[in-house]
Amino acid sequence: MKKHTLCPQTPARGAAPRHRSLRLLAALALGLCTALAGGAANAGDKVEQPIEFPHDIHAGKMGINCMYCHTYARRSRVSGIPPLRKCINCHQNIESVKEKPRIKKLFEYWDKQQAIPFKKVHDLPDFVRFNHERHIQRFYFQLGRPVQEVCGYCHGNVAGMTVAEKVEPLSMGWCIDCHKKDHPNTAAGVEALPAKAFERMGPADGPALADAADTSHGPNDCWQCHK
Repeated sequence: MKKHTLCPQTPARGAAPRHRSLRLLAALALGLCTALAGGAANAGDKVEQPIEFPHDIHAGKMGINCMYCHTYARRSRVSGIPPLRKCINCHQNIESVKEKPRIKKLFEYWDKQQAIPFKKVHDLPDFVRFNHERHIQRFYFQLGRPVQEVCGYCHGNVAGMTVAEKVEPLSMGWCIDCHKKDHPNTAAGVEALPAKAFERMGPADGPALADAADTSHGPNDCWQCHK
């Protein structure tokens, strides 16, 4: 009787390349997630900066309005990093601090005509669109709330920090919780412009928001933040 030799099973055509492709895609996905996670600060993280800008002196001790340096906050999506010239315009006239290490480093960047490479602390994913202008116009200009209260709601007590730190998660759930709150449409003793009224966040059969309501919620449409 003739014996049959057992041969290793030949893999189906295309199986090996397909497995290699899946492994490659998995590696790329893992690398992308690692890169995204590594580039964003979490609440409580310390982000090292090229110059330890003393927010506690400028915003705290001296009481400088946040928007003096972050000038875009009132008219743009982003708050903006102040240009080096703004720092120099002040510090070239303040002789008492010119020998401090931070100020020496400031002038070194100025002499080399290089922008200070500050790192983002309050960074959001690219698919999230947060609009500083909309919030600043509503709560600071329309309702007359103190600037440290308005900015500090998301950024914390920056007037008590040296280098800015992330103190709130700034997650989707955190933002939605804020939009669900009853925010006043007018401020006592302040001649405020009428705030834009949005539908209240809640069940579809919930009470509609009247034009003359004392409070309103933030918008609850997905496209407001994801455009």
